[in-house]
Amino acid sequence: MTRYGPMYGPDITFLGVDRCDLTDPASLEGVDVVILGAPFDGGTSHRPGARFGPSALRQACYLAHDGSRPSLALRVDGLRDLTVRDAGDVECFSGDLETSIRDIEAAVHTVAASGAIPVVLGGDHSIALPDARGVARHHGFGRVSMIHFDAHADTGDIEFGHLYGHGQPMRRLIESGAIRGDRFLQIGLRGYWPGPEVLSWMAAQNMRSYEMTEIVHRGLSECLTEAFAIALDDCDGVFLSIDIDVCDPGHAPGTGTPEPGGLSARELLDSVRRICYELPVVGLEVVEVAPPYDHADITALLGNRVVLEALSAIARRRSGDPWDPRRPLLDGR
Repeated sequence: MTRYGPMYGPDITFLGVDRCDLTDPASLEGVDVVILGAPFDGGTSHRPGARFGPSALRQACYLAHDGSRPSLALRVDGLRDLTVRDAGDVECFSGDLETSIRDIEAAVHTVAASGAIPVVLGGDHSIALPDARGVARHHGFGRVSMIHFDAHADTGDIEFGHLYGHGQPMRRLIESGAIRGDRFLQIGLRGYWPGPEVLSWMAAQNMRSYEMTEIVHRGLSECLTEAFAIALDDCDGVFLSIDIDVCDPGHAPGTGTPEPGGLSARELLDSVRRICYELPVVGLEVVEVAPPYDHADITALLGNRVVLEALSAIARRRSGDPWDPRRPLLDGR
């Protein structure tokens, strides 16, 4: 059957990196990172539009799309020091959630099984289920921990009569055994959902959720240090899930369920950099970027930089050259 190709935007790759073909194993040989688009927003409970996220994330940059981005802070070029390829979009149709989940999981597993790190551009947070499960199928169920940045816990059970949606993927992941509840770390929760019943279920799974009040009181750095120790205990790798609504809507207005009082853009970027430099990240996703609600590309630009911070930090980690964030930019080294 002929593929449609790019679903909701121009036929481009992430900032001009070369393409790969998941149906051709030779095109994945020696590849460190594969970028996948998952343009699905059929699981949204409020404002749709995240189907346009992958296209926006691929092109949201004022610099040349030449497959190169040297990092001032990390002194590496994440797009060149790593071998990064873009496999295009998984074909997703908003009216067929279960088929989309199946196809996304198959694509992510193909990437992970090749030895590359899948970087998935969403899409609403429904895709966390196939993304993390696809990675766990390769590394082993229960062997991958989850660090989850979000305003919302996404641990609902049945919402609008369905088991699947962007408010339920974390419960489905834990129920499937792909991710252990006691190795599930959530950063940035706030607001007025979920209620006591869902919170009780989360506590019974031994999940660790850092609500914004705790983060403000203790400090984000201290909370992350604690989360890292849990994530690395009896697990071989970390899956990083970033819902852009973890940031305050003033920093990320283009999202489906904005919740005031979140992280700043700087806090998110610094956190992603630290996670990908200090921890063995085996997969990551950036979700819930909804361009129809964006202003001046604020959210798409932030999401693009989240991906670049992750790739740059992974490249610096693999270089074996220690990084000191206090190092002056112009120190001659």
